[in-house]
Amino acid sequence: MRILYFTRDYTPHDHRFLSAMVAAGLQVYCLRLERRGNQMEDRPLPAGVEQIRWRGGQRPARLVDAPFLLHQLQRIIRQVRPDILHAGPVQTCAFLAALSGFRPLVTLSWGSDLLRDADRNVWWRLATRLTLMRTTVLLGDCQAVSRRAQQMGYPAEQIVLFPWGVDLTHFSPGSGAEFRQRIGWQDSFVLLSLRAWEPLYGVDLLVTAFARAAQKEDRLRLFLLGSGSQAGLLRQILMQYGVLDRVYFGGQVSYKDLPRYYRAADLYVSASHSDGSSVSLMEALACGCPVLVSDIPGNREWIVPGGQGWIFADGDVEALEEYMLDALRQPEALRRMAQRARALAEQRADWSKNFQQLLRGYQLALQTGR
Repeated sequence: MRILYFTRDYTPHDHRFLSAMVAAGLQVYCLRLERRGNQMEDRPLPAGVEQIRWRGGQRPARLVDAPFLLHQLQRIIRQVRPDILHAGPVQTCAFLAALSGFRPLVTLSWGSDLLRDADRNVWWRLATRLTLMRTTVLLGDCQAVSRRAQQMGYPAEQIVLFPWGVDLTHFSPGSGAEFRQRIGWQDSFVLLSLRAWEPLYGVDLLVTAFARAAQKEDRLRLFLLGSGSQAGLLRQILMQYGVLDRVYFGGQVSYKDLPRYYRAADLYVSASHSDGSSVSLMEALACGCPVLVSDIPGNREWIVPGGQGWIFADGDVEALEEYMLDALRQPEALRRMAQRARALAEQRADWSKNFQQLLRGYQLALQTGR
């Protein structure tokens, strides 16, 4: 089966997809829409994947480039002659794929594209509806995405839920004591944040809650990984509260090194305002790290309050602060949560098992016909 895999940029998620597709015996061609410069994958394309060179994939995508890129995409489709065109997110790659007229089109929702971006403005709503109208099979990572697509008129029988997943061998429980001792945090209570520093992910809210809690509890520390447009704001908040020295700025961490941060943390925290099935949440669970996450549909499908961690009201900085302090005072509860976290990952977040749903989606697309 020949797959033309059209993605926005090259990320660890894409590497995971492409590796599994080659291992499954698929002939894969990869097309990249843009290069954004942050949170990118540092590993080369998996062996066996053919990278298609074109005018896209060199810089951030611009609306003015769309007609030219569409013309090039149609030329590439004629050259590759794929059995399936796999594209996502919805309003960018999948939209161009839908305009190309090729069928069968398998659209991969990245969660927020349907849960949030679809209502950004009238043009994004039109792009979303047109893409769905021309999509043969929609792949979604959570029930919230499925419900939203059906609200927009997409048939339920053409939706395949695929909660992505993680490598349970790479992301596994282990000791972070050596790393913590090396940075002098062996007696601290360590929080971990690794979402992008953009408004959607609520890292400014998380940092504010941490700063306020850290003024009340000397043992609190924060691994603040990643980067983004809010870098100046985050440092300003930490300096305002006088806790900048309690934060470890790890930058963009490679896939290879990520597990040591999960293992060295006492609590994974995400204040994201929109998510599907968050891969970083699944990575934390797989490493046996209890979690504290915002009360949004994607997170509610994974976390039972008091089970693997806690859920706080989205946008409520006071509640987030209190949960941070409460977690520090409950070491026994955290140990039980760590065991339940890993158990949940083994049950629902095993990439090797979940990937079979992608293959099922491809077969459904071929059966549905062009």
